[in-house]
Amino acid sequence: MGCPRDKAHITLASASPRRRELLARLGLAPDAVTPADIDETPLGDELPRAYALRMGREKARAVDAPGYVLAGDTVVAVGRRILPKTETAAEARACLELISGRRHQVLSSVVLRSPDGSLRERLSETVVRFKRLSDAEITDYLAGDEWRGKAGGYAIQGAAEGLVEWIRGTHSGVMGLPLYETRVLLKAAGFAIG
Repeated sequence: MGCPRDKAHITLASASPRRRELLARLGLAPDAVTPADIDETPLGDELPRAYALRMGREKARAVDAPGYVLAGDTVVAVGRRILPKTETAAEARACLELISGRRHQVLSSVVLRSPDGSLRERLSETVVRFKRLSDAEITDYLAGDEWRGKAGGYAIQGAAEGLVEWIRGTHSGVMGLPLYETRVLLKAAGFAIG
């Protein structure tokens, strides 16, 4: 059986302040934050679902820490195409033009590595539809810099939320840490989560 929260050490394998904020919503603060340093390049014909799960697993395994390690990854996909974590405004514009007026999938994996090295994992799948974006709307969004380093070129918790027509699935998963799935994993490991 898992350890009660007050006796277990947990490391968050992510530099994302958003993931820390989301974890706090479950009443849990990590004992340490150690971002995983891995190659995040998709493999050949790797499909988005397999890629999201592989990234979560690799991040959980890459962090050398005592106790439990919680890792995750968020992937934005249009069909079989995995959109990048945008580093330039041109990349972000290309992503926004692609998802404009259509739905896309956001896959968020969460992986919990136990002290014995075993992994528990879950995947949330959310469908998001953006309104048809004008060039001016894309330009205005890009000016706000929220797109930097974001999968698919947007952050739903910011100004992009006003561009979303509908969402089917979990909002927290699109933000980067699916809370229901995370709660299930932590409770199964014996953490005291409300």
